[in-house]
Amino acid sequence: MFEQLKNKGVISRPADASSNGSINIIGAGTVIEGEIKSNGDIRIDGTIRGSVTSKAKVVVGTTGTVEGDVYCQNADISGVVKGKTTVMEMLFLKSPARINGDIQTGKLVVEVGASFTGNCSMGPVIKDIKNADRSTEKLAEKTA
Repeated sequence: MFEQLKNKGVISRPADASSNGSINIIGAGTVIEGEIKSNGDIRIDGTIRGSVTSKAKVVVGTTGTVEGDVYCQNADISGVVKGKTTVMEMLFLKSPARINGDIQTGKLVVEVGASFTGNCSMGPVIKDIKNADRSTEKLAEKTA
């Protein structure tokens, strides 16, 4: 049974030998509520209600929706994200991507047909995903 699921790309499988992570796929029609953390790549074609954190790449397909914050190394978004998007290196918004929330990224590519609503900060301001939450908390403490 698991071999059939593996062949259809439904379950996680080890990435190539050069990576310690895995490839995780959330299929269309799947709804997950809660926080997701991964060392490997994540592809989302279903719905996530909660934050997504990856030390690798996050891909949101055209049928994918994330209702929460996204933190990752790189991202390709074709679906919908409702929340803050923090990408250390490259964020690629593909048509028909829709982001409703602030973006913080090293580099941004916006394809014709993609859009975002919110503030965007670009440049080498993000040092590490682990420190992104801490710097936000420190900033909130200073402004309070």
